[in-house]
Amino acid sequence: MTAPVGRGPLDVLVVYVPVGDTDALLRALFDAGAGAVGDYRDCAFVTRGTGQFRPLEGANPTIGAVGELEKVSENRVEVTLERARRADVVAALRAAHPYEEPAFHVVEAADTDPA
Repeated sequence: MTAPVGRGPLDVLVVYVPVGDTDALLRALFDAGAGAVGDYRDCAFVTRGTGQFRPLEGANPTIGAVGELEKVSENRVEVTLERARRADVVAALRAAHPYEEPAFHVVEAADTDPA
């Protein structure tokens, strides 16, 4: 068993990914250190919805066509990560995500440990 992680300052990563690519993206995020909470690993929350976008001139869309509004069945994936791992996790997200410009955000979680 590896040393406990997920006990320092935490971030929350939220990313939107096509349903069929979710498991591969989660594996990449977990391999980069996301999804660790105390003595638990591979932690995530996944919900389904519809994403939409319109690729503009100069875009090279994975799905859809330039100038056309596209609607895609996507999952919203939420994982926690140690703040110190942020750069590695975001790099893994960008490398594993199928979209040219993945939509995601990182939020710093409040410190709830009074010590």
